[in-house]
Amino acid sequence: MNPWELYAPELITDLYELTMAESYLREGMNAEATFSLFIRDYPEGRSFFISAGIESLLEILPEFRFSDESLRYLASLGKFSTKFLDYLRDFRFSGNIRAIAEGRIFFVQEPIVEVTAPIIEAQIIETLVLNVIQLETMLASKAARVASVASGKGLIEFGMRRTHGVDASLKAARTTYLAGFMGTSNLLAGKIYGIPVFGTMAHSYITSFHSELDAFYAFVRAFPENPVLLIDTYECIAGALKAVEVAKELRKSGKELSGVRLDSGDLADLSIKVRAVLDQAGFPDVKIMASGNLDEYRIETLIKSGACIDIYAVGTRMSVSADAPYLDIVYKLVEYDNKPVLKLSTGKKTWPGRKQVDRFYSPDGKMDFDRLRLLEAGIQEGEPLMELVMKEGQRVNAPESLSEIRTRFSGEWRKLPEKLRSIHAAEPYRVEFSQSLRELDSKTARLKRLEEVEVTKGRLKQKIG
Repeated sequence: MNPWELYAPELITDLYELTMAESYLREGMNAEATFSLFIRDYPEGRSFFISAGIESLLEILPEFRFSDESLRYLASLGKFSTKFLDYLRDFRFSGNIRAIAEGRIFFVQEPIVEVTAPIIEAQIIETLVLNVIQLETMLASKAARVASVASGKGLIEFGMRRTHGVDASLKAARTTYLAGFMGTSNLLAGKIYGIPVFGTMAHSYITSFHSELDAFYAFVRAFPENPVLLIDTYECIAGALKAVEVAKELRKSGKELSGVRLDSGDLADLSIKVRAVLDQAGFPDVKIMASGNLDEYRIETLIKSGACIDIYAVGTRMSVSADAPYLDIVYKLVEYDNKPVLKLSTGKKTWPGRKQVDRFYSPDGKMDFDRLRLLEAGIQEGEPLMELVMKEGQRVNAPESLSEIRTRFSGEWRKLPEKLRSIHAAEPYRVEFSQSLRELDSKTARLKRLEEVEVTKGRLKQKIG
């Protein structure tokens, strides 16, 4: 099931994408263009990104069409010509896409995606490409940070109720699983992506009963197989003692209490005390789960303080990437009509031409540095990261399962140097720019400046004349 079927993908765009497209059509400009999608800089404390969202994009583009309903809406705006609307009626994306595979690690200035297509087609899909890749890459990168500090502890994504919309909740579940989480509380994500689903109970369930103990017994009667009890509604240690009583009754019937959950208070101190209660009662295998405004920073603090927590249920701060809720990601024209193109704006300069990213490894197999080069220039020396994923509007390979992508990420993570896994600011990973790319950049910039001067002089002469 594709969640994008709930929307009209052709209208997931900014108005100016279509006004530019209309102008291109009027001017007879529809030669082949290449746009490069990359992240300019790291959010504070970040040192890597995880490629994600490619599969979502490849699901959408082959079926990208302007429906009659969408065309009627565009016509009602009174901005577009009949000729342009007729063009949209027959619109099909016919281009090629090269990308860094999902689950791979990449760094600033490196193209995640390059789109090559007639310029009108490539322009129209800009907003969609940015939206899809930005969200999933941001969330996967956040999830990898959370997993990096969890030191092998269990992680469950619990953030659906506070994500920024339904689609964001699905992508949070998908990307956290990609990055090593056990699963999610999100049932729709479980259905769509085949992710394991988990859940316990809310405090409202406990408070609806005459007593906490009544609530516990009622729950295990309904779900006797590996239940998890929420024990901090009133007083946590008292709740733990009641959970022990229930666990003893379960054991008599051949069942076992799976775990208890803490959701408030001093989680480190409470978890240590609850662990002691469970162990002394003969239940060392009962897991302690913790939730409540957790993220990589708080989990790191809990682990360093000796918390006895086996599973972390990570919600809001993870699923909205609270400390870095967006990436400085851009989609820039780098080639048009077989000519290199660049932008010279201060602080927003771009590199011209179609590109490849080559990765080099140190003798111990860890990532050493990357080199950005022109796609067709020079001899390949490292491992090329970008691969063709769509040709003439159709995906090149069969869809990848989330399990395959998860396995790829696991392999990538083992190759990432330890210093870059830190959740605190680290020395940036080295990204080089090949000599041929630098030369093309200098030549293109020089010619563009001369061209602009000559055109300006010509316009002034015309006005004076």
